[in-house]
Amino acid sequence: MLQRIKKTASFIQGNVAAVTGGAFEEPEVGIILGTGLGGLVGSIDIAASIDYADIPDFPVSTVEGHRGRMVFGTLGGRRVVAMQGRFHYYEGYEPWQVVFPVRVMKFLGVRTLMVSNAAGGINPNFRVGDIMVITDHINLIPNPLVGPNIAELGPRFPDMHNCYDAELRAVAERVAEAEGIALRHGVYVGGTGPTFETQAEYRYFGAIGGDAAGMSTTPEVIAARHMGLTVFGASIITNAAFSDEAGDHEDVQRQGALAEAKMTALFAGIIGAGLPAASHKTI
Repeated sequence: MLQRIKKTASFIQGNVAAVTGGAFEEPEVGIILGTGLGGLVGSIDIAASIDYADIPDFPVSTVEGHRGRMVFGTLGGRRVVAMQGRFHYYEGYEPWQVVFPVRVMKFLGVRTLMVSNAAGGINPNFRVGDIMVITDHINLIPNPLVGPNIAELGPRFPDMHNCYDAELRAVAERVAEAEGIALRHGVYVGGTGPTFETQAEYRYFGAIGGDAAGMSTTPEVIAARHMGLTVFGASIITNAAFSDEAGDHEDVQRQGALAEAKMTALFAGIIGAGLPAASHKTI
């Protein structure tokens, strides 16, 4: 596994260097863009991009609304790499494959990971179109760390306390206030999908402490924290859990697109405001 990660990172470094005509410049920030949020890439000053299909050992996005490429450039004055589309357990990928790009980003130089997703709002105070800053999560997807531990990646038993960095959440508050963006805060529940949740499942998620639910993110965050990356996460509430309307992926995409400008302003503002150092050892 470790050699696969290093080989893939080396390929990407060489590819980007060839496109830019210079030495590979390490990105400081990795961004994972969820359903309907790929347009944030339009705010990046792009230096190079690579389709997932052209990257050795990379999975390929199979979900509508996920463009399927890595984009390198600058945003908010910082070097970034953005994943325009992610991978999900429900697509048939193994947990280690779902988080493989996060592993690779670490070896490209990323120290901070920013994740976004579309989620169903469980908290009755949430409304469609709200942005929820993730304060914690409940993972119901098979854990990507199950199996032999690779010590060079991280410890056997990584601490998940404050897995969504408190300092970055405070920065988000300041940015949101300056941009006139109203933020919600809450716990994200990551489930396997691909079915939208039943009403009983939503009630269960709420009973165990969830404020919003989706089908991604938690495995990526677990892998990121395993490697010592600082993490910021945010969800766009694209549907209300207890609405009488049936779950619809196309509507999720539409609602994500409508809130995209707010999410873009928030992410760019956080990156531009300065980022804390990773809290664990550097690989």
